[in-house]
Amino acid sequence: MGLCFASLALGIYISMKIFNIPDITTDGSYTLGGAVTAVMLTHGQPGYVILPVVILAGATAGALTGLIHTKLKINALLAGILVMTALYSVNLTIMGRSNLPLINLPSLFSIISLSGNSNNNAFIILVAFTAIVAFLIGYLLKTDFGIAMRATGNSESMIRALGVNTDKMKIIGLALANALTALSGYLISQYQGFADISMGIGVVITGLGSVIIAETLINWLRITSVWLSLTLVLVGAVLFQLVLAVTLSLGIDATYLKIITSLFVLLIVGLPRLTRRAA
Repeated sequence: MGLCFASLALGIYISMKIFNIPDITTDGSYTLGGAVTAVMLTHGQPGYVILPVVILAGATAGALTGLIHTKLKINALLAGILVMTALYSVNLTIMGRSNLPLINLPSLFSIISLSGNSNNNAFIILVAFTAIVAFLIGYLLKTDFGIAMRATGNSESMIRALGVNTDKMKIIGLALANALTALSGYLISQYQGFADISMGIGVVITGLGSVIIAETLINWLRITSVWLSLTLVLVGAVLFQLVLAVTLSLGIDATYLKIITSLFVLLIVGLPRLTRRAA
């Protein structure tokens, strides 16, 4: 599950940590990825067609948020909320119902067989998939274009003075972030065997928690490398799911899982500040 959410964590990292934009489109684009995947699988579409369509759908949602924010000068948080709200109807229209089961349908985890054990097979596929995605994002961020993206988040006025179109950078950045988020929906719907209209509710907390864990580790270890930072984001996604798994294994009612998730994120956010204050 942590590896399924790794792409989501990378998307949140790009929007919130590179561009300093609190993008709530995540909840909608995550479900969008799952909805598009489920519908195309039920219609017998091959995986090599589904994957680019999912990426394009997520990127379109993110670009729309970016356009509303940059061209209409609407607050980024509000722009994300508007697109997320609209995506609920879009996702429901795409699916045609609130839930689509994918049991006994061919999926990424059944088409590719690398191990006789289904759990091991899924693990190997997810590790390879996540590694490829992280490598591509890391490579992008090291290019001149990627450096311009990072500079837009660090000092927008400075990079604008150098002739970079910061509005364009934000639109592309949000498109990329939500394309990654849709990839998580693509993976999780196939892994769980269903897509649900409410699967994205609160998923931004999962991504944010993963990124905050990574940020805490980055600050403690004083890491400046892009590659190591992205690796720790992936580690953060796995650790976040591990904490939830341990919580459930202790016998705590699943009804309180969202409360525990919120408190855990609050603890991660507040602990470094309390530690500095105590010092």
